[in-house]
Amino acid sequence: MKKIALAAVILSSLSGGAWAHEAGEFFIRAGSATVRPTEGSDNVLGSLGGFNVDNNTQMGLTLTYMATDNVGVELLAATPFRHKVGTGPTGDIATVHQLPPSLMAQWYFGDSSSKVRPYIGAGVNYTTFFDESFNDTGKDAGLSDLSLKDSWGAAGQVGLDYLINRDWLINMSVWYMDIDTEVKFKAGGVQQNVNTRLDPWVFMFSAGYRF
Repeated sequence: MKKIALAAVILSSLSGGAWAHEAGEFFIRAGSATVRPTEGSDNVLGSLGGFNVDNNTQMGLTLTYMATDNVGVELLAATPFRHKVGTGPTGDIATVHQLPPSLMAQWYFGDSSSKVRPYIGAGVNYTTFFDESFNDTGKDAGLSDLSLKDSWGAAGQVGLDYLINRDWLINMSVWYMDIDTEVKFKAGGVQQNVNTRLDPWVFMFSAGYRF
């Protein structure tokens, strides 16, 4: 009986609060975030087709507050993403930097004592563009004065936390963001405005700490 009682005490210490995602807790996660645009745009200069935008990986950061055992609020941040932009006939002609902070409301499945907590989230994304510039290829083609309009749009995510111990966890998540912008530039001194969508998938793999 003593052995059974001791085993019950040990098991109870490993469950419940040992792995809890509890109301009032904060999580901070840091890891790699890869942006993969599913871009499309109006025809560039009437004959070059739409813009192409390459992928980029940077450090992603999230801060989550658990409002209840199952409801979280999360803010996404990152170091600036750098994308090469071009068209099929021209190749790369420009470089653009962007930051896509997003605020999400999340639902965590399961109970607070689970080691594995899958979740879904929905919210809003704000993307700001900066340091836009044409490279030598673009400049040689007579292009100048590049700028992109900042974007507001919806965002969604799915993710999974795996709790290593009371303080540390690992996470993987996938985001989708609705990002639409207007690309402005001059070609031979003539103003051009090209409606463009990025609508990227973002893949994040991170480690987290709870406090």
